[in-house]
Amino acid sequence: KAPFLLRGKTFGAILKAMNDVISAISTAAGTGGVAIIRLSGAGSLAIAEKMFAPAGKIKDFQPNVMYAGNIDGGDFTDFGMCVYFRAPKSFTGEDVVEFHCHGGVRIARGILSRTISLGARAAEKGEYTKRAFINGKLSLSSAEGMIDMINAESLASLRAGSMLYGEKLTTEIKELQSALTDILAEIAADSDYPEEDLDGLNAEKIHASIEEAAKKLKKLSSTYACGKKIKDGVTVAICGKPNTGKSSLLNALLGYDKAIVSDEAGTTRDAVEGDLQINGVKYNLVDTAGIRERAGMVESIGIDRAKKIITSADVVVSVTDGNGEAVPDGVTGSIIRVFNKCDLSSPEGEFDAVVSAKTGAGLEELKGLIAEKNRRRAHPRQSLYNRREALFRAFARRTVVKFRDRERRYFYAGYSCHRYKGRVGQPRRNYGRNRKRTDNKHSIRKILCREVEI
Repeated sequence: KAPFLLRGKTFGAILKAMNDVISAISTAAGTGGVAIIRLSGAGSLAIAEKMFAPAGKIKDFQPNVMYAGNIDGGDFTDFGMCVYFRAPKSFTGEDVVEFHCHGGVRIARGILSRTISLGARAAEKGEYTKRAFINGKLSLSSAEGMIDMINAESLASLRAGSMLYGEKLTTEIKELQSALTDILAEIAADSDYPEEDLDGLNAEKIHASIEEAAKKLKKLSSTYACGKKIKDGVTVAICGKPNTGKSSLLNALLGYDKAIVSDEAGTTRDAVEGDLQINGVKYNLVDTAGIRERAGMVESIGIDRAKKIITSADVVVSVTDGNGEAVPDGVTGSIIRVFNKCDLSSPEGEFDAVVSAKTGAGLEELKGLIAEKNRRRAHPRQSLYNRREALFRAFARRTVVKFRDRERRYFYAGYSCHRYKGRVGQPRRNYGRNRKRTDNKHSIRKILCREVEI
């Protein structure tokens, strides 16, 4: 399919639109210190010369130089700045002019109207990015990364958008495309020119190259689910029986009153959502209706919705105050068993976290546990490659690396003096101070430093 910015348009219509000078306010709507009006197209500089009077005498506008002067807004004049970017060294690859004026709404709109009256037209949504793509200044993945950076609500999504904008995905795709093209060329040369004195087709080499490309593609496609969570956030469902303090726990985690709290059972009948950031990752917390057998018609609808949310959530926080748990069947996410109201009674049994939504006790530990469950779900088993990389970083930082498996048992990994070795699963006592060194080059040294979590 054609890119969404180009669909429904003929090639002639695209070329005609590309010859127009477009103008738009590039800064966010509203009042601020500075507003920017951007023009792009072959006649941008001509329009700028008609409506901008530099403070000093200049012969010609020099590119990439900021000039101070008066900007003609039609019915008024504003003192601001103007800069000219000559093609192709601009965002769109065309001649670009920017007016930097005071950030009043009326000022920016007046200058925009003046550019339109002098021959420019209002830019369509995404038209600057479209021109940058058509002129080869941006790839589709870079354009997607740019909008992800603009709309990012967490540090993790901002980093992911920055990596996409930096052409990392495009580079990997081009490398795979080049490898597959070489394979096709080799096959075509062998089949089309059998009479030429060419080296015979190495079927094993071709097969190995195709398998290598398939592995890279599979690895690349496997990052989609993790990337979607980074972009949209991780869904955390808070469930349990009525009056266990689910809504109070949601408010305590968010730091403000989002859900209604009452002593009456069945207060929450519909899902209440709130966003929380933990270590730069966005988590969508959802407070669900209390699950019980006997409920009214309206409450039963809320319970059915709650079960759907719980079964599809990435992480499920099962809250109880000692009167039993209520987790529906079919849960696919990681479950965290939480005992609430520890300020009123002591927990009986084993729980992953013991908290008090009223006093705030244990909330930080619960946040860390939610983040840990999300990491385990995204990466169920640490690969040998990741562990070796962790050991390499530990060697550089002179630390002892700590791993934790599904049974919550801790293992420590040591390293050698000149090369790192993955000794995962060995108890820490094997790396004691009295360990005998057989060879100083490859001996294991114990470093009594801080532990780092991977």
